[in-house]
Amino acid sequence: MEQGQNSMRGRLTSEELDQRVSKAVDNFMAGYGCCQAVVAAFADLYGLDDTMAKRIGAGFGGGVGRMRMMCGAVSGIVILVGLDCGQTEGSDREGKSACYKVVQELLNKSKEENGSIICAELLGIQGHEKAHSSYVASPRTAEYYKTRPCAAKVESAARVFAEYLKG
Repeated sequence: MEQGQNSMRGRLTSEELDQRVSKAVDNFMAGYGCCQAVVAAFADLYGLDDTMAKRIGAGFGGGVGRMRMMCGAVSGIVILVGLDCGQTEGSDREGKSACYKVVQELLNKSKEENGSIICAELLGIQGHEKAHSSYVASPRTAEYYKTRPCAAKVESAARVFAEYLKG
């Protein structure tokens, strides 16, 4: 893929990228949603402050508004790819296609690593259970962290994006 002038590919060391992966997990463990955790770990690279990054990612938690659709951590990858190489001209079909290509490559990598990019599938929730899901966020208790694979999915998503940035 051709690198846009705003792309951060190849500009960070492996150590710097590893620190960002750790930051994503720390964000999640501090109570932020999966998407917020991933986006906030990298957003400063693109001129977004921490608060704005967390606001952008806020609605994607729980598989988009707790509807258990696409995993929030994976949604974070999509947002970050847009920040890194998204086209800014409506008529730029080549740029749009290039961005979509990267999104598909990274989401396929995430799916290979985790078995799915769908929140309900990652959580092992069946369709009838999903239908009863509400908008009320789960309390972050020790039991929550024990039963949810989310911290590992945040780490995986952040690592997939970091690997992309390595070029």
